[in-house]
Amino acid sequence: QVQLGESGGGLVQAGDSLRLSCTAPERAFSSYAMGWFRQAPGKEREFVAAISRVGRTTTYADSVKGRFTISRDNNNNALYLQMISLKPEDTGVYYCAARAPTVSSRPSEYPYWGQGTQVTVSS
Repeated sequence: QVQLGESGGGLVQAGDSLRLSCTAPERAFSSYAMGWFRQAPGKEREFVAAISRVGRTTTYADSVKGRFTISRDNNNNALYLQMISLKPEDTGVYYCAARAPTVSSRPSEYPYWGQGTQVTVSS
């Protein structure tokens, strides 16, 4: 069982930036590919970004390319999502998730999830 905890969400205005963090107490953190997903009210959970175990490979949803950057610090068991130029349509609960061994954009392929952090972008 991998326990994940997100932080860094909040209420911001369009055009602002936020940095989300996800931490895990697991010594085997570097064994997992990690992903960020989000879910807006009334919508299905959708892929945002993913990063491979050592960070060499990243992938993004088209809607966030050029604005969001996923990164990880395996020495500190931490995952990050830097978000700039935020838009109202970025509003939702953001979740980090872990899977082994490779990245995926499919929520169903991630067995471990955090509880989420709310991001609200006002226009």
